[in-house]
Amino acid sequence: MGEVLYDFIGIFKQYLLANENIFNERSKEDMKKTIFALSITAAFLAFMGVTAQISFAGEELNMSKLSGNKRILVSYFSRTGNTREIANQIHEIVGGDIFEIQPVKPYPDDYDTVVAQARKELDSGYMAELKTKVQNIESYDVVFIGYPNWWGTFPSPVKSFLSSYDFSGKVIVPFCTHEGSGLGNSVGDIVKLCPKSKMFKGLAIRGSTVKTARNKVSEWIREINIIK
Repeated sequence: MGEVLYDFIGIFKQYLLANENIFNERSKEDMKKTIFALSITAAFLAFMGVTAQISFAGEELNMSKLSGNKRILVSYFSRTGNTREIANQIHEIVGGDIFEIQPVKPYPDDYDTVVAQARKELDSGYMAELKTKVQNIESYDVVFIGYPNWWGTFPSPVKSFLSSYDFSGKVIVPFCTHEGSGLGNSVGDIVKLCPKSKMFKGLAIRGSTVKTARNKVSEWIREINIIK
């Protein structure tokens, strides 16, 4: 809102300068006072906007520790096996149940074909039909969600998974595999689909290093204090 008000002030100033000859001296003084007041208001709103963004980020990546006896689900989608490897490492450390998100129609083996298909699915908002479902999702307190980073976010099957259940009140812990793009926009996209969940700090592992990522995964698990 602050940005919109700043834009309005800029336009208003340009109008005043362009038409200053039609205002008498008193009108000009009044206009200057008005601009000053609007500028202060815009600065305040801009500050509040930044503060709100910081607060939101703090909620989105909540760093509070999780302890106690929590029921855990490690869910993941994996096309090449990289994300599956990380999911298995997490499962070995934290325990709980593990669940593979599988689309009814598998993705092609050809890399370029998958890239093109993923782009089309992202642009269209397509949600893949899933082969399997989680029984009693409401019984889980913590849900890990793993995926490869495709086009800066999670693939369509993960979107379908997140949209199929009510994650209100649950802790969501994202993790992904990638080749340079990290978590991308995926955390924010999860928040949009699960606004009433509590988001914990995510983990991004390069696909080429999954076999040697155990120490990094363990360190991350210790940091967020989700233990077996």
